[in-house]
Formats: sequence, structure tokens, C-alpha cells
Amino acid sequence: MSIHKKSDIVIIVAHEIYGVNRHMRDFCELLTERGFDVICPNLLEREAPFDYEEEAAAYRHFIENVGFVRATRTMKRLLIDMEKKYKKVFLIGFSVGATVAWLCSEEKSVDGIIGYYGSRIRDYLSISPQCPVLLFFPQEESSFSVDELIKHLRTGSIQVHQLNGQHGFSDPYSPRYDTKSAQTAFNEVIKFIG
Repeated sequence: MSIHKKSDIVIIVAHEIYGVNRHMRDFCELLTERGFDVICPNLLEREAPFDYEEEAAAYRHFIENVGFVRATRTMKRLLIDMEKKYKKVFLIGFSVGATVAWLCSEEKSVDGIIGYYGSRIRDYLSISPQCPVLLFFPQEESSFSVDELIKHLRTGSIQVHQLNGQHGFSDPYSPRYDTKSAQTAFNEVIKFIG
């Protein structure tokens, strides 16, 4: 998915395990309403996104058929291509996409990384971002301590916000949606891209 507004700033959106679904399309539209060019590549390489009820199958598909290494390689190639065409390049990721964004944060071709609930970032704490980073986490996650992860991340050019709600708080089509947290995060995103 690509939307061009003839901007000198492009935002690449890395989707979560479900693929380029309605939430991702709507989020991209919100960014283009602010005047940015937006690209949301289909990392799953399947036509239809997964439904939310297919969470386990979507996760399995991502891990078995895409994986963090391949998705990161795809994003890095895209970042290099976009660096030649735009004055600034930002990468925004959701969940697994946030971890992919984090894995791209050492690249010189990216001007900033934004991650929403990138729980697997905890597996890659040796990464040393070479650009400003903005991360959003929910109050708690079932599989790890958000507070402990934030302690490790809050250094240098890394801004971390912990917002009310659960994993997926920014997705209006999810039962975990939190209107206030979603709006707070989006306001911070716009300020960060500035």
C-alpha cells in the first residue's frame, strides 16, 4: 500500500501479524491527512490479512514464513530506496512490526523509529539505535514485565511512553482499543516526526 502526497517526508509502516488490515490502512490515511507520503508493504506476502480471531495462525504464519530476519531485510532495502527519494524517512511499526522497526534503528538511512507495543524488542536489547526512537507500551503484557523492559530502554535518544490499556490499545477494531491512549500516542507521533 502506498499513498503519495508529494511530501519530502515518507513514513514506512510495518504492520503487525495480521497484515495490511483495516487498522493499518486507516492509520496510513491518518498520516497522509497530515501531508506525509506513506508506504505500508505487505510483509506477509499473502493477499488477505488475517482476522483477529486467527491470532494464533497469524503469529505462526509470521514466525514460520516471514520471521524477523527476513522482514527486517525487506525493510532495510526499502529504507535505502526511500533515502534517495526523500529528505526524511521514518519507520513506524506495530507489535512484530515495532520489533522490525527496532532492528532497523541502526541504519543510517532512517531518521526516526516509532514502535507500538513491540514486545519482542526485549530479545534484541543489544541494538544501539543510531536515530531518535519513540516507543509505546501498554501498562502490562502477559508474557513479560513492561517496567523492566522500559528500564533497559530509557537511554539516550530513546523516548518511552507507557500508556493505559493492553497490547493493541491503538487499534480501533480491537477489543483492547483505548481511545485516550491511542490519541495520546498519535499526538506524540506527530510531534516526534515534527
